[in-house]
Amino acid sequence: MALRWGQRTHVMGVINLTPDSFSDGGRFDRPARALAQAQRLVAQGVEILDLGAQSTRPGAEDVGAAEEQARLLPALQLIRQAIDSGQMRCPPRGDAPQASGRPLISVDTFRAPVAEAALAAGADWINDVSGGRQDPAMLSLVAQVGCPYVLMHSRGDSHSMDGLTDYGAAGVVPSVLRELQRASQLALAAGVRQEQLIWDPGLGFAKTTEQNLALLRGLAQLRSEGVPLLVGPSRKRFIGAVLEEPRAKARLWGTAAVVAQCVSAGVDVVRVHDGGPIVQVAKMADALWR
Repeated sequence: MALRWGQRTHVMGVINLTPDSFSDGGRFDRPARALAQAQRLVAQGVEILDLGAQSTRPGAEDVGAAEEQARLLPALQLIRQAIDSGQMRCPPRGDAPQASGRPLISVDTFRAPVAEAALAAGADWINDVSGGRQDPAMLSLVAQVGCPYVLMHSRGDSHSMDGLTDYGAAGVVPSVLRELQRASQLALAAGVRQEQLIWDPGLGFAKTTEQNLALLRGLAQLRSEGVPLLVGPSRKRFIGAVLEEPRAKARLWGTAAVVAQCVSAGVDVVRVHDGGPIVQVAKMADALWR
């Protein structure tokens, strides 16, 4: 499926293949369960499936490349087979009948060996929370393969990012923009083509609640650079702080409000756990703002 940037909002569905993710750890850490969730999300209108086998929540344990691949590849292979056999197709949208087709598979990893194995097994995208910082070989791999590359803004790692929220006098929006531009320059220097890049401002990664809100208010400034923009607000801690809701799964309506803000700012992809409700939110918001 070819996505058409700037025409409407695409929904990416999260499938965590980990036992320790902050929202749904352990629910989909078996290949059959992951496949069932992928089928459910696609039937609800999700067009991109994002598989992750290494938790990146604050304080998460780094499990290493071997364990990450062991978690990832069986589920990825099952989902790829189901897509290729025609068992999983995106339903047509009334506002975009051309949207029907095979869903895309994204893999959420910051390790080049895992990305390489995932691409060989049929992944379409690489979604790198480190933006190429944690494994410099990632950029040359993405350049060689030519796949779409989600370059996310972050600082530090799962153990240090909460202490790296000082963005100085410039503030969080100009600083994140500058750091995304710098990371993109490194990617281009490594041979990645401009059209492969998708930016993610990294909500929740080295940002306080107020900084996340400021980023959401400043999305149009990031989008004005002309790079497709992906935002992942789903169930995150800053939504819980605003709503005074400690339960991650109970933050759907807060997530929906953030998604509406994303659509109004021209965001191209929203990354969420709750497929069906957010597909409806995005479709209605597109009708209002697109």
